[in-house]
Amino acid sequence: MGFAELLSAYGPEYLTALLTTWRITAFSFVLVMVFSVMVTVLRVCPFKPLRVLGDLYVQIFRNIPGAVLILIMVYALPYLKVVLDYEPAVVVCTVLLGTAFGSENFMTGINTIGVGQIEAARSIGLSFTQILRHIVIPQALRSTVLPMTNLLIAVMLTTALGSQVPMSPQELTGIVSYINTRESAGIVTFALSACGYIATALVVGLAGNKLDEKVRVIR
Repeated sequence: MGFAELLSAYGPEYLTALLTTWRITAFSFVLVMVFSVMVTVLRVCPFKPLRVLGDLYVQIFRNIPGAVLILIMVYALPYLKVVLDYEPAVVVCTVLLGTAFGSENFMTGINTIGVGQIEAARSIGLSFTQILRHIVIPQALRSTVLPMTNLLIAVMLTTALGSQVPMSPQELTGIVSYINTRESAGIVTFALSACGYIATALVVGLAGNKLDEKVRVIR
């Protein structure tokens, strides 16, 4: 089966899968950004137990394979009376993994802020929360546009965990298994899904570069 035949037979399914991938990616990335900031705040706060908690979170979820995490979510948690539908389970896994890497990106952005700015803020009586809100977080966000662009692409690719569970509607990787159980299309089904990922990543990359040029902190 060639590209034309595949699109003719399964074009609507591919479009649904692409839109599902975009939807899950967008929702997951918003949560990743929120939780990345929260975890990073824990990692830089003056209270040591909270710093340890933030660092522990990053070390754990930065080193768990996504396939293992989705299996735990879907097949192990029910034994603890925690049952998630397939799509929410994929979102939770994507957010947990993405947040660990997002926090690392924010930490890198924070490390670019001059110590003099923090000392000046303290000298005029700003609290830790005010320093974060007015100085640290805005500059960290501006300094990490390109890393966060890469993270957005990584989040999109992580949504392929949906192929490990019978999610409905399926995302771009899951649709490949769906079609190959019905047709002998082979590599063509993978190639078409890859085109969806690649085209999306190119658009995200271009948008990220444009945004970085506008907000980049010149030092």
